Amino acid sequence: VQLQASGGGLVQAGGSLRLSCAASGRTVSRYAMGWFRQAPGKEREFVGGINWSGGSTYYADSVKGRFTISRDNGKNTVYLQMNSLKPEDTAVYYCAARASYGGNYVAKDRYEYDIWGQGTQVTVSS
Repeated sequence: VQLQASGGGLVQAGGSLRLSCAASGRTVSRYAMGWFRQAPGKEREFVGGINWSGGSTYYADSVKGRFTISRDNGKNTVYLQMNSLKPEDTAVYYCAARASYGGNYVAKDRYEYDIWGQGTQVTVSS
């Protein structure tokens, strides 16, 4: 499967953006998905993840209550809705996939994901 992230941009603090991760090559329903971000000079960090069906999600504490991950397996796309954005959310955002064998497990470690899309820049101005 190949992943293509889009939807990044420049937004003021308090604003919203929705990122999309479109999959091609294989159906995304075979994969659990995650979103990560990397700010300049920092390690890539987990933002949130969703299991293969969308029935289970998990978020980093820093985004809990502000970000929501969803998926539309019919459209082969996963979304990251980001609300109440803060300047510290500024980063390049990446979507990632890992083969799923069912269940509700949501991977949180970047090394659990083996397919990555290119990043999309999100910049939040104060």
